[in-house]
Amino acid sequence: MKDISNHLPTAELQALDAAHHMHPFTEGDALAKKGAKVITRAEGVWLNDSEGNRILDGMSGLWCVNIGYGRTELADVAARQMRELPYYNTFFQTTHVPAIALAAKLAELAPGDLNHVFFAGSGSEANDTNIRMVRHYWAELGKPEKKIIIARKNGYHGSTMGGASLGGMSGMHAQGGLPIPDIHHIDQPDWWSEGGDMSPEEFGLARARELEKAIEKLGKDKVAAFIAEPIQGAGGVIIPPETYWPEIQRICDANDILFIADEVICGFGRTGQWFGSQTVGWRPDIMTIAKGLSSGYAPIAGSIVSDKVASVISGSEFNHGYTYSGHPVSAAVALENLRILDEEKIVENAGKVTAPYLKEKWEALTDHPMVGEAKIVGLMASIAMTPDKEGRKPFASDAGTVGLMCRERCFANNLVMRHVGDRMIIAPPLVISTDEIDTLIERARKSLDETYAKVKDEGLFKPA
Repeated sequence: MKDISNHLPTAELQALDAAHHMHPFTEGDALAKKGAKVITRAEGVWLNDSEGNRILDGMSGLWCVNIGYGRTELADVAARQMRELPYYNTFFQTTHVPAIALAAKLAELAPGDLNHVFFAGSGSEANDTNIRMVRHYWAELGKPEKKIIIARKNGYHGSTMGGASLGGMSGMHAQGGLPIPDIHHIDQPDWWSEGGDMSPEEFGLARARELEKAIEKLGKDKVAAFIAEPIQGAGGVIIPPETYWPEIQRICDANDILFIADEVICGFGRTGQWFGSQTVGWRPDIMTIAKGLSSGYAPIAGSIVSDKVASVISGSEFNHGYTYSGHPVSAAVALENLRILDEEKIVENAGKVTAPYLKEKWEALTDHPMVGEAKIVGLMASIAMTPDKEGRKPFASDAGTVGLMCRERCFANNLVMRHVGDRMIIAPPLVISTDEIDTLIERARKSLDETYAKVKDEGLFKPA
């Protein structure tokens, strides 16, 4: 029996959507012709669409619904906070209880001396904050020329002018006059696609040392910070070789530049620990947080700032802020989300039980004739599809052609699995069970089989 909520017929909803709703990262005309998939409700790791299909959400919405769908406790907290104090700002020497409590909880959870929080409404906004904060930090120390921020190609740090500039996505840079000045990009640590004949260990060191070379070229007295995701999420779940992380930390320390860890995707249990920085052994000066902070139930983000940086920033007026910084409803929802993640040991269970189980099943996909690499950290994973496993070669077709075909088969099989180029990626809710992991793997394998048959049938199974 199909579960269909009380709503307009799908075709009418799609027509209204096409007429009035502009979608992110979408070719509007093509979507209008095809018709958007209309999601009507969700519970746990499962989505329902307007046609009554029950879909396993292998992407936690947009990397964010760590706690799973349908937790009424968060709705109750939001309603209570709306009745008590629906809004007040944190400008003009005022504050409120939800912002105070959430900042204190984040300081407790964050590693090292990351004890201060500047709130924002999204990860993009928080990274814009970071640009201004690190430049203001150095200016206050009498070094205003230290303002260049180094980031990585194919990294993702949001889609605002600042966030998209920090990110290294060429497609985004092609629109809107990006990047803004004083942002510099170095190569990503993607051994599968770019490692050539080097071992992963050699490649990891080589890519890390590009940061050192960039600092030497740009001038140590001009570089303010380096920003990176512990694991590149939107870039395709790129997991650097183990030699990469400690070398990056050494270079930042040796050259007196601030280290910004973008934890928007990796934070709040995604890598099996509370923060990706803990998983990879980083000691950041600033951490960008969003997504899993509220499990997507309410928009909220922030920058968690070290004692060293905060002590300088606090010495003068920081002319920066947002109307919704620390919004009381979002802060209350985030606090309840963190309570549940903590008290129900969801992060601990993900790290110790479901992540190892998923790792075993996921890595077994390398026996598929089209899968060359299957990488995973915690509950975020990717597979690289290839026509030539030994040579690690891409398909001769345009990048993303096969990936899109596979994504479409996943949708047809009621699985949300995203494609980035010809890589397939997942990041399911942290509450996924081992039985649901079995279902995910079964549907992923079926989709790969169907894609493989279609690719061969269309003569696309050949290397570039």
